[in-house]
Amino acid sequence: MFKKVVIADSIAPEVNDIFGNYQELGGGTLWLGAIYFAFQIYCDFSGYSDIAIGTSKLFGFELMSNFKFPYFSRNIGEFWRRWHISLSTWFRDYLYIPLGGSQKGKWMSIRNIFIIFLVSGFWHGANWNFVFWGLFHSMLFLPSFIFNTNRKYTASIIAENTLLPKPKEIIQIGTTFIVVTIGWVFFRSDTLEDSFIFLYKMIFEFDINLSRAYGLLYIILLTTLDYMIRTNERNIIFTKNKLANNSLFILFIISIVLLFFKETSADFIYFQF
Repeated sequence: MFKKVVIADSIAPEVNDIFGNYQELGGGTLWLGAIYFAFQIYCDFSGYSDIAIGTSKLFGFELMSNFKFPYFSRNIGEFWRRWHISLSTWFRDYLYIPLGGSQKGKWMSIRNIFIIFLVSGFWHGANWNFVFWGLFHSMLFLPSFIFNTNRKYTASIIAENTLLPKPKEIIQIGTTFIVVTIGWVFFRSDTLEDSFIFLYKMIFEFDINLSRAYGLLYIILLTTLDYMIRTNERNIIFTKNKLANNSLFILFIISIVLLFFKETSADFIYFQF
């Protein structure tokens, strides 16, 4: 509920304004808009899924996890194992494998990957933006598939046995997040032409309106929370034994909410799909 109501809904007005008026804004501000949308859709949809999981537990049902910290992914293959897991596994089991999966040679496997991502785009709507978004991700995924690195991180997580990730992991995570965020521009824009103009301004214009940067505090807060429970997305952080140790962090959360919370509401993004 916190992800949806406090984070996603609070930055939604900024996302709408930036994407709706991108031609009047500088590239730095557009980067903010793209990053905000990346976290808006994550908090909106993973919050939606978490609410369903928690509600089901009240009635004795254990639902599968639908998100496992996708923005901590070290390559695009890991991202798709952590993002919208229910849909990804459905495509794998009922489309990719029936098409032959990776059992009929490299070229047939590449064809099947293109089909999967293309269908994923169409699944979101009959819009060229979604189609291009799917093809964009297929092009990101194929190099790791061709060089057999797509399943490199199937069992491990970042900084699994240490406090902080390695410099190499930080670079991998940052690179993966940037390309995923670029993909979200196609997903969020109204038309394909808008997407390319938006990206052009992001790359070649550098003006930024820092008054819009307040949303980064929400993102830092969420990322910190996610990092604390990265080994198990269903961990409860503030248990009785840990409460005293986390009192300062609780005060930090309350302060952020009181200072920056905007009393807005937005429909769940995935209700339209």
